[in-house]
Amino acid sequence: MPDLLDIPRRGRLVVATPTLTDPNFAHAVVLLLDHGDQGALGVILNRPSSVEVATIMPEWARLAAPGDPLFVGGPVQAGEALIGLARSGPGGGGAAAQPILPGVVAVELSATPSTAQFLAARVFTGYAGWGAGQLETEIADGGWFVLDGRAEDVFADNPDGLWRTVLARQGGIFTAVPDDPSFN
Repeated sequence: MPDLLDIPRRGRLVVATPTLTDPNFAHAVVLLLDHGDQGALGVILNRPSSVEVATIMPEWARLAAPGDPLFVGGPVQAGEALIGLARSGPGGGGAAAQPILPGVVAVELSATPSTAQFLAARVFTGYAGWGAGQLETEIADGGWFVLDGRAEDVFADNPDGLWRTVLARQGGIFTAVPDDPSFN
């Protein structure tokens, strides 16, 4: 029976281990938006781009922090697919929102955002995708840690430091995970 901590599902993080050297995913913190028999889909939370949200989605910029960047969610359809994650307000985000984590919903970016529904937003271009069984194989091969996600991971003030932050809060052996295992 698999360890429950290693089971990927919506709202969990898959965090790259130091041995994962694919430049698309080195030190990546991926929030899973969907996982099932057909595969998995998520967005990388710690890859800000140099493009501001206001440049491409001005209607969503008011829910992003001033100067907030568009995030590179992954290599699949980068520059084409836009995915929004929002901190939901008292109404839970409405019908166009899909719950991902407590207080975090995936939103339809073609909808006009309402400050009554959403308190903050992050916009991602592209996504990380895995075919049926691919992510599970990569986890079994030691490429990913599967950890619980939190709303503050999605809206981290320092996304560049998120990999280390997420590992450190796990305690134990995770606090000693090296950035580069060749230095051990």
